[in-house]
Amino acid sequence: LVSAMNPFSSSNSPNPTLDATIASIPPTWDTIATKLHTLQTPTERDFRPSIQKGYDPPSPLHKIRLYDSSNKEEDIRVTFYRDSASWCPYCQKVWMTLEEKRIPYRITKVNMRCYGDKPRSFLQMQPNGNIPVAEIDGVIYNQSNDILYALEAKFPESKKLVPTDNDGRERAGRLLRLERQFFSAWMYWLTGNNPNSRKGFEEALTEVEQELASSPGDYFLGSDVSIVDFMFMPFLERMAASLLYFKGFQMRPNPKYPAVEKWFAAMERLDSYVLTKSDYYTHCWDLPPQLGGCISTPEGAPYENAINGGRALTGDNRDSWNVPLEPDLGGVEPDWGFLNQDENAAKREAVERLSANSANIVKFAARGAGKKGMPPVMAALSDPNASSSDAVLVSVDAVLRVVCLDLLGDRNDDEGYTDLAAGIGKGGKEHLENVVQSLAYLRDRIGVPRDMRLPAARQLRAHLNVGIGHLLAAIDAMN
Repeated sequence: LVSAMNPFSSSNSPNPTLDATIASIPPTWDTIATKLHTLQTPTERDFRPSIQKGYDPPSPLHKIRLYDSSNKEEDIRVTFYRDSASWCPYCQKVWMTLEEKRIPYRITKVNMRCYGDKPRSFLQMQPNGNIPVAEIDGVIYNQSNDILYALEAKFPESKKLVPTDNDGRERAGRLLRLERQFFSAWMYWLTGNNPNSRKGFEEALTEVEQELASSPGDYFLGSDVSIVDFMFMPFLERMAASLLYFKGFQMRPNPKYPAVEKWFAAMERLDSYVLTKSDYYTHCWDLPPQLGGCISTPEGAPYENAINGGRALTGDNRDSWNVPLEPDLGGVEPDWGFLNQDENAAKREAVERLSANSANIVKFAARGAGKKGMPPVMAALSDPNASSSDAVLVSVDAVLRVVCLDLLGDRNDDEGYTDLAAGIGKGGKEHLENVVQSLAYLRDRIGVPRDMRLPAARQLRAHLNVGIGHLLAAIDAMN
């Protein structure tokens, strides 16, 4: 519908009369909170208190992880430094390992170089700035693999992830060498345009398929997850997203690789993995700034368009980020059926995340009508130094409130959106356009898993497009 990658208006002065009118448009955030509470399950209502305590269910919002009341904060021995946006694959494997072993830990989030600066205190501990870092019993570990093996050695009472028998160790070592070869083949194809690079990747993927097919269980080493699976997963997840988007190569589902698909399904049964799992859209925007660029081919163009919310692959000329949502993003990305979460629960999750932090989210969205930050950062969807436009804050807030009520099922027609567009339209065409840019700015920056899980993210992206569509119609009527 609209891109939020474009330039910002210089107008930044609020209109008190207009804002008073728009602020009075129902619902209020209190109304939304009450409505949400009546619809939530007991587990959903306990989400924020559990976050504060560090208890299950796991969430990227946790600052400490205790899992349950059997662990105490004063007994935490691990501080885990990971990236703020949940983009880093090396952080992901440490994150999964901590969760699978259920080791209590404290979380400190640090920016990646591609989207922000690192605090001086972190650079004093880790001069090269690389993440992840873990402090375990006062000792600093600054390589992801070193952290994994330290966790295995220092917490012998936790779940074993490293084989102890000679045969298991030998097989694990061989598979980890294959993982590095597989990674290199992916990088060679993704970041280049050598015609032989696809062949090399497919040969490596076939070898991975054969190893999984020969395993006595669903995982690389058998019937239970191991360190090998946690080494492979961050990159296999990113391969599935990036090679479809940039090269048009579909790894999931692909009948040539049934054992790989079976392994993905097994991993998706693990809370430790689901917590960290991202979506194709997030990966396809976070990888280029981390890698210095990815090379697109014409075969990837239709998938790129669909993943970005543009034309779906269903042939009916509809956008993929539109309601009603197509299953599996129209055949592009597998739905998260493993969550056993119905559509209404996904909508409630989106409303909870939005309403719990609405003031900050409105301010963030208003960057779309503000000024770009200087100096810029490498990540296209990140701009930590941007400034918000005060002129659109009240209007953006009003749209988000109506979107939340729509997600909760209290909008059976377009009346609420129509009234809202008419009210915002009293500020004129430029004001409408700036509100649209702000909503699109927010829509395009909903990150998985940082902000919410994929089903909720899809619902919020699509419902923001509903609001955007009504404002665009109001703009058209002025032309």
